[in-house]
Amino acid sequence: MLSNRRIATLAVALTALVLLSAACSDTTGLPAPFFTNTVDTVSLYALRGTLVTQPSAYTLDAAQAVRTDQTTALDFAFDFDSLGAPALFPTGAINLGQLSGVQTSTTTFDALTLAPTGGYIFDKPLALDTGTVVLVRSRPTQCSFGVTLSLYAKLRVLSVDSTARRLDFEILVDRNCGYRGLEPGLPKQ
Repeated sequence: MLSNRRIATLAVALTALVLLSAACSDTTGLPAPFFTNTVDTVSLYALRGTLVTQPSAYTLDAAQAVRTDQTTALDFAFDFDSLGAPALFPTGAINLGQLSGVQTSTTTFDALTLAPTGGYIFDKPLALDTGTVVLVRSRPTQCSFGVTLSLYAKLRVLSVDSTARRLDFEILVDRNCGYRGLEPGLPKQ
């Protein structure tokens, strides 16, 4: 039998899930978008076999590459999987909680205009190759208007250098809470 405390915790979690789902599919009532979506080119270095001073991970809320020795506030990291293939690791795959997610897309990078709310992988690495298009859902992020939501991004692998253990990709992050737009410019409301 569930205790009153567990029932209350479950009720709060379900309410948050409903609010998150509603906010992610409808921008009505959200503050006007502030951040302009732009495409950036980024390089990440493998978690293992490279200098710790090189960035190995990426955070969507700051839209930047980060060093894993300086922060755990990341949404995915780059490394080679157990078979030696290049892969993106969401936070659950590197024991930082199952908060961020990744998924491949068959749609081209430029044709992706809206991030899906489901279908993300949270606890396993996602194998990559040149040209792979990936959708990313961030860990829950505290928005300026008092709600916690995920941010969304798309990326395309430009190259993988196995010798340098480096991944080069282009990425577009929608840093506006509650928005899932993946087009350059100010997201549509």
